[in-house]
Amino acid sequence: MTQRRVVLSGSVFEERIGYARAVVDGDRVHVSGTTGFDYAQMSISEDVVEQAEQCLRNIGAALAEAGCTFRDVVRVRYLLPEREDFEPCWPVLRRCFGEVRPAATMMVCGLADPRMKIEIEVDARRGAVSEGAGLRVGAVAGDRMLEEWRQVRNAVAPPAAMSREEARERGERYRLENAYLGDVLVGCSTVRPPREEGGEATVIARVLPAYRGRGIGTALYERALGHARVLGAGGIGTCVPAVDEDGLRFARARGFVETERYTLDGEDGVWVDLRLADGTAP
Repeated sequence: MTQRRVVLSGSVFEERIGYARAVVDGDRVHVSGTTGFDYAQMSISEDVVEQAEQCLRNIGAALAEAGCTFRDVVRVRYLLPEREDFEPCWPVLRRCFGEVRPAATMMVCGLADPRMKIEIEVDARRGAVSEGAGLRVGAVAGDRMLEEWRQVRNAVAPPAAMSREEARERGERYRLENAYLGDVLVGCSTVRPPREEGGEATVIARVLPAYRGRGIGTALYERALGHARVLGAGGIGTCVPAVDEDGLRFARARGFVETERYTLDGEDGVWVDLRLADGTAP
């Protein structure tokens, strides 16, 4: 059955009129006509270029909640009351769509509020991605990337939220990587090296829930396995919070079998250790 869910932005118009900022229907994402209102303040600039910039910020936030980015947009429509206002917006629009090149239509028409000078709607498709085709994966370097790694790790494993100091300690001992769709953070990975030559390495791939099912976890996992091989691992294990049912299914589908369930001291969450069934690094 096709999964359908809605994304709300907090705009008063959505509540008063009865619509959603975006609808996720399977792998399709439909973003409603979006204007240049700052929904937090319900204010709008008088400048059409600033309105276009705010339109795109609003759309970008909706796409992110739907699990995609501007790179996934396949169709865009621009609605403006004044045709001469369109060309000044081109540089702003090109920054989002210049490399993506979606199908596009511009129409001159009246908008619901005389303060509105541009309205933009987009359709996107949440297709599979891979490195070099929308997905970028890189080793964690610097405080900003380390904090991003920690954010993903804590979002996926909330039973044991990690402090900045703990994350820094992990960064000194383990191989950490982040995954991005364009500039949007979507996942991370960890490789714990073997404690002795030929011992077992631990590989953990994490993807934020909204971005799962697009091949990101597979890309992170395969890279992590590659690093484990370089380290001379004789076996591969992983660790998943019991509440992360997607993560457990992902591990089992790749040949991992459960070896232990436990709770760490001072924590309530249950963890699951798994190991590749043949006990060796593939």
